[in-house]
Amino acid sequence: MSTREIARLVESRHTDVCRAVERLMAKSVISGYAPTAYTHEQNGQQYSEYLVGKRDSYVIVAQLSPEFTARLVDRWQELEANRAPALPQTLPEALRMAADMAERNAQLEVVASEQAETIENLQNLFVEGMTPAQFVKGLNGVNCMAINQLLAERNWLFREGGHWRVGSYARDKYLTEQQTQITPRNAEPFVQFKPILLRKGATAIYKLYLKRELVMKSTWNGEFTHDSIQKVA
Repeated sequence: MSTREIARLVESRHTDVCRAVERLMAKSVISGYAPTAYTHEQNGQQYSEYLVGKRDSYVIVAQLSPEFTARLVDRWQELEANRAPALPQTLPEALRMAADMAERNAQLEVVASEQAETIENLQNLFVEGMTPAQFVKGLNGVNCMAINQLLAERNWLFREGGHWRVGSYARDKYLTEQQTQITPRNAEPFVQFKPILLRKGATAIYKLYLKRELVMKSTWNGEFTHDSIQKVA
C-alpha cells in the first residue's frame, strides 16, 4: 500500500505520513523502504512515496491516527479480494508481457540518458575545479556529506592518512587530484590531497542522482532539481 493511499485513509498530509515512515524506519520499528517515484496527476511533476507492507501500514496508522485503523482494515480486505495476479496463460501472452517489460525498461533508460546529457548545458551546475561534495550540494535532496563514502564504494576514492585520494579506476577519467604542499609552523611539511571532479565524473554522478542511487536527505521532497552554483569555494 502506498503512503499516498494511507494519507487519504487517515485524512493526513502525505508529507506527514512520509515523515512518520522515516522516523519509524530510523528506529527499526518497521522495515526499511526505499522511496518510489510517482507522477502527480495534477501538475505532472515527479515526487516520492513509500510502498509499505500490511503489518507496517498498521504501525504507521497507529502512529498517526489510531481512530482510522478500521478504515485501513477495510481497505486491505478490498485489496486482498481483488489482487488475483494477471499471469499469462499462454506462451504468446508470456512473450508479449516480457516484450512490454523490456520496452518500458528501454524507455526509462532513454529518459535517464537524455536527462543526464542536459548537464552539458548546465554551465552553472558544474564548474571546473569543484569537488564532488561541492557539485552534489547543488542537487536537490542529496546528502553532500555522504558522497565521498559512496564514491569510495564505487572505487573512485580511497582513504589514506586521513585524506581522500583518487583511485586508479577513476583517475583522469572521472576525477583528478590536486596536491598542495603545506608547511605549518613548528611542524613537518606535508602534502594535502583534494579530489577534483571532471566533467565526465559530474555527468556520471548526475546519472546516479536521476537513478536515485545517491544518498538522499530524509527531508528530500522527491523533486530532481538543482541550484545554480555561483561561486566555488
